[in-house]
Amino acid sequence: MSYRERLAGAARRHGVADGAARLEQFVALFERWNGKINLSAARTAEDIAGHVVDSLALAPHLPAAGAVVDVGTGGGFPALIIAIARPALRIRCVEPIHKKTAFLSTAARELGLDGVEIVTRRVTSELDHGFDVAMSRATFDLAAWLALGSTLVKPGGLVVGMEGRDQVELGPGDTRHPYSHEDRQRAIILRRVPLDT
Repeated sequence: MSYRERLAGAARRHGVADGAARLEQFVALFERWNGKINLSAARTAEDIAGHVVDSLALAPHLPAAGAVVDVGTGGGFPALIIAIARPALRIRCVEPIHKKTAFLSTAARELGLDGVEIVTRRVTSELDHGFDVAMSRATFDLAAWLALGSTLVKPGGLVVGMEGRDQVELGPGDTRHPYSHEDRQRAIILRRVPLDT
């Protein structure tokens, strides 16, 4: 199966079939930039498409609209992929590496992702707070991310993490949503921050 077919299939599975062309455009753009400034170890269109498909696994767990912060956005996984899948979301990408935010800015502009804001700095709960959703992929230890993400969302907000082979101990309000990716078992971890009492 070609990477284009994988992208189209994943887009259909997650209810974003109309975004498949932009996902393909993202892969081409990422591959071009990655050859020049080393955004990621993913070198081929097939490898990049694998990260796109994995990022799309978040889409069913996110609201259709609202404010999202993505911490450690890197080359756009998952923020730009989610921006394509959920265009009504407003997504702030927090990434400290300038060459990566240069790519993110270009990709957001070329893909017409008007709801994306890119900031070049580290995350801080003083500047990044009050979001409906906080998400991060492969930037922090998962338990540490769930704790940090909880400081970035408003009461009742959602913290989203992606679990690999090693399982994190879940808190009382956390849920695990397993899925398969490239013959590996993974999971989306959701933490709902309690409402103020």
